[in-house]
Amino acid sequence: MLRNVLAIVLAGGRGTRLDPLTRDRAKPAVPFGGIYRIIDFTLSNCINSQIRKILILTQYKAASLARHIDLGWRFLCRELDEYIEVIPPQQRIDESWYLGTADAIYQNVYTIERAAPADTLILAGDHIYKMDYSAMIAEHRQNQADLTIACLPVPLAEGREFGIMEITADRRVIGFVEKPQDPSAMPGHPDMALASMGIYVFKTEALFELLFQDAARQENSRHDFGKDIIPRMLASSRVFAYPFRDANKNTAAYWRDVGTMDSYYQTNMDLIALDPVLNLYDKEWPIHTYQNPLPPPKFVHDAPGRQGVALNSIVCQGSIISGGEVRRSILSPSVRVNSFAVVEDSILFDGVEVGRQAQIRRAIIDKWVRIPERFQIGHDHDLDRARGFTVTDGGLTIVAKGEDLQRFSTD
Repeated sequence: MLRNVLAIVLAGGRGTRLDPLTRDRAKPAVPFGGIYRIIDFTLSNCINSQIRKILILTQYKAASLARHIDLGWRFLCRELDEYIEVIPPQQRIDESWYLGTADAIYQNVYTIERAAPADTLILAGDHIYKMDYSAMIAEHRQNQADLTIACLPVPLAEGREFGIMEITADRRVIGFVEKPQDPSAMPGHPDMALASMGIYVFKTEALFELLFQDAARQENSRHDFGKDIIPRMLASSRVFAYPFRDANKNTAAYWRDVGTMDSYYQTNMDLIALDPVLNLYDKEWPIHTYQNPLPPPKFVHDAPGRQGVALNSIVCQGSIISGGEVRRSILSPSVRVNSFAVVEDSILFDGVEVGRQAQIRRAIIDKWVRIPERFQIGHDHDLDRARGFTVTDGGLTIVAKGEDLQRFSTD
């Protein structure tokens, strides 16, 4: 167990591109895959990597996230100096909100000091992937590095969305530009760029020095690791790249930034493929979460034209398919699909009820929405927009949490 490593999960992002799913919750708390929250993947990576000291830094709309952590992630033992602790902004050093990723760490420097880690692992709480951080930490120490950055190749056109790195043959980082307009290609791969995954292992002593130096730059710093800290330290520090090694046990490395509604939807849909790229059934790498004590899913009615069936779908506990039909969809806990209703290519969050003869297509329905009888969602995008629903460029219709659809029953 890596007792002298502290993991810090940055979980304070607004997630505006996932609106309306983020109107009442932080992006890392958005449900995923039926029973999970997005942050569960980062936290499970820590636990499976034998890292048992974890701080979660929150900021915006953190109540849902804090509640989820309290319900599902309190199994570590404080008496053994193991913990997952949610840290809200305290304004202990500054009176402002977090100004950037580096400032978020800087404002919690005294909490980090109390843990006294030799190395500090900094992670984002809004990515879907599996990774053994202990292997990265071992290489970081072998290189006697001040900083090690996890990286993976991305198509050159996508490089504008990432920090792009240049490295030597021994993976020493000699160049780093955050979200460049003209990303540099990898040697020998003119159509690919080497991207930072936002996963950092710092030697803690070096991290503190860098944070205090950056905090003193009040006017010419954005207090961000990718924009400020890393580029400045290349000339005088030992910075190395670590190639992403997927713990997913699949042929292609799987890492997804679910930053847009369409990418979020597609990453969910990856789970219902015949051979899912992301394997949730690996007993050696479990994804932990909180699960309500609900009964198993139930499928009722077997009469001509009135069968309760789900095909190529995920159906979670407490759900009842009562004479309806579900195809290529994900049903979260306690969803009910009533007779003659059809749900296709959709994601239904907890407690959604689909009325008789309703039709849902390519939609994401947030929690506790009751869909009236014969109601249609995703079949007429102009009508969806007129009703105030969000329709994405990719043709998805999003219905916000708790939306009252009864007022449209006479449309």
